[in-house]
Amino acid sequence: MDGNDIPAGGKCPVMHGGQTSTKTSVTSWWPNALNLDILHQHDTKTKPLGADFNYREELKTLDVEALKDDLRQLMKESQDWWPADWGSYVGMFARVAWHAAGSYRLADGRGGGGTGNQRFAPLNSWPDNVNTDKGRRLLWPIKKKYGNAVSWADLMILSGTIAYEVAGLKTFGFAFGREDIWHPEKDVYWGAEKEWLAPSDTRYGDVSKPETMENPLAAVQMGLIYVNPEGVNGQPDPMKTAAQVRETFARMAMDDEETAALTAGGHTIGKCHGNGDAANLSADPEAADVEYQGIGWMNTKGRGIGRDTVVSGIEGAWTKNPTQWDMGWFEMLFGHEWELKKSPAGAWQWEPVNIKEEDMPVDVEDPSIKKMPIMTDADMAMKVDPTYNAICQKFMADPAYFNETFARAWFKLTHRDMGPKARYVGPDVPQEDLIWQDPIPEGPVNYDIGGLKSKIAASGLSIADLVSTAWDSARTYRGSDMRGGANGARIRLAPQKDWAGNEPERLARVLAVLEPLAAAAGASIADTIVLAGNVGVEMAAKAAGHDIAVPFAPGRGDATDAMTDADSFDALEPVADGFRNWQKQDYVVSAEEMLLDRAQLLGLTANEMTVLVGGMRAMGTNHGGTKHGVFTETEGALTNDFFVTLTDMVYAWEPKGNGLYDIRDRKSGAVKYTATRADLVFGSNSILRAYAEVYAQDDGMPAFLKAFVAAWTKVMNADRFDIA
Repeated sequence: MDGNDIPAGGKCPVMHGGQTSTKTSVTSWWPNALNLDILHQHDTKTKPLGADFNYREELKTLDVEALKDDLRQLMKESQDWWPADWGSYVGMFARVAWHAAGSYRLADGRGGGGTGNQRFAPLNSWPDNVNTDKGRRLLWPIKKKYGNAVSWADLMILSGTIAYEVAGLKTFGFAFGREDIWHPEKDVYWGAEKEWLAPSDTRYGDVSKPETMENPLAAVQMGLIYVNPEGVNGQPDPMKTAAQVRETFARMAMDDEETAALTAGGHTIGKCHGNGDAANLSADPEAADVEYQGIGWMNTKGRGIGRDTVVSGIEGAWTKNPTQWDMGWFEMLFGHEWELKKSPAGAWQWEPVNIKEEDMPVDVEDPSIKKMPIMTDADMAMKVDPTYNAICQKFMADPAYFNETFARAWFKLTHRDMGPKARYVGPDVPQEDLIWQDPIPEGPVNYDIGGLKSKIAASGLSIADLVSTAWDSARTYRGSDMRGGANGARIRLAPQKDWAGNEPERLARVLAVLEPLAAAAGASIADTIVLAGNVGVEMAAKAAGHDIAVPFAPGRGDATDAMTDADSFDALEPVADGFRNWQKQDYVVSAEEMLLDRAQLLGLTANEMTVLVGGMRAMGTNHGGTKHGVFTETEGALTNDFFVTLTDMVYAWEPKGNGLYDIRDRKSGAVKYTATRADLVFGSNSILRAYAEVYAQDDGMPAFLKAFVAAWTKVMNADRFDIA
């Protein structure tokens, strides 16, 4: 088309060649295809600082005290473009940090503030995160000043901690070490709803029974961090809200006392904003047009700042002095009777029936104007629920205890997804070991590794015993919150020793052999279990005619029951493990999807997942000794037979029900092998088949062995932050 052919309007109607928007993708035609992208997110290509950038090394150049001073100064320097309430940003930055950390959920360890993901969709545009974009823009001059020496993730969480310090709280501590991601996570399931704030019913079996909320979700509605501040489905009822608060906070690993402290302390500073019409706001940041430059929710018809700001729709402060850390929330809530009212934006809120003017907060801009305080349904839940009420009474009787409880709960909220203390960096890291940090003592390193290997090899334990036990110990690792893994040898403690996936009887038999060997060698049990797995892999390779050495790094320690928060480890129990071809029961989710989820949590690539499954099948490590997927005549030898058989067209694959398949010889019709979906996906999925074919080739064995050993070692060392 030349210039004379351009139609009226001046734009060529022909589609350009690239898929440059997310409206469609190359896989949109097949919506049920496996999302293997979750294994390759945060690739080095997305990182502007290069593959060699080491954030922990960069942190060593950070002037921490100067940064904290700059943040303290920011708290009290109101900006005309987004004025501070009462001249202080403490409420703003407490909320930025809270809402960054508050997306964490215990069930799968995903969410939280550890990656700086609040900068990206969907979180940057959640209804519950309205105007956190303004907080990040207020932080930008500081981020700009310190550059790569501090991540956005660390800066946002630190800003909230400094906000509480400026307000008057003695904080418990702070740790740096959160490294930024550069695009939204692709692995996190936030819910199936297609609209913001869809009724809660869609994610509950029965919304009146909070425990029926769909796992792994923790928030009650799409686009919220916790509960609806107006009540269940926006209908005020503090007792019903109390039940949802309890379940929601439990799903982020908080008990009742921590929940009450966080509710009270979170609402001691700052205010709700609802003095206007939300219909007048511009689109959220991700949907806003280019002239908004990533800023959303701007008022298009009025002033929209200061006293006229609209966020939640609820309007008012909780306390008389919303920029000060004090007992004002308790005094306000328990010192008055409350009645339901509507805010100027039309939201339900609770207001005191009678209150003296001198007990009211002042307007955010004009201190001569008194304003009515408010409570949300979640605040009222602390008063009407007997358990929460009793905790609040305890806090009121001992303000120092409340201060400490909140400071510790805030530290837990903002650090829960960082993993063990070995990952903490900075001068303000508390010395105390906290049980939710899954503490592990240092393990010995100066013992005879070769001698211990020889004794393990001569112990009479099978290759399957050695490999399976090491795998079961290590597979609990979750890269989402850096919990689990082989370090600590918690597989020998409750609850892990009794998990069905760990085959308790077999596990006890293997540990009875390995524990005396560890004691005699002066090694930790954790090291011995991993070393035994390595011995098993080396023996399997030798059985296949190959001498290999699996790398081993000593130094793991052995945790005790006293170091183990057993209840929180329940969330790490595997209900399926495609690597060992096992499911606890039948699930709606397919076997291959559960395999993919575990691979993602382990930090594996699609290739690493592929090679590990093939090798584990060849070594005969299936749970319970089943033969599904053991496509070899030399079970126990580390061969590439799984891939050779899978790609061989001499066989046909026949469904037999319950996710099982017969593999028949096409000519004779005889059943040669059996398989599960977790086996056959490596031949059916085009991407996974491409990897499988590499290892099925006649020259594939060397590449297979090299890749298997590397992937195995990666899993065994996934939680070794001390050597990373």
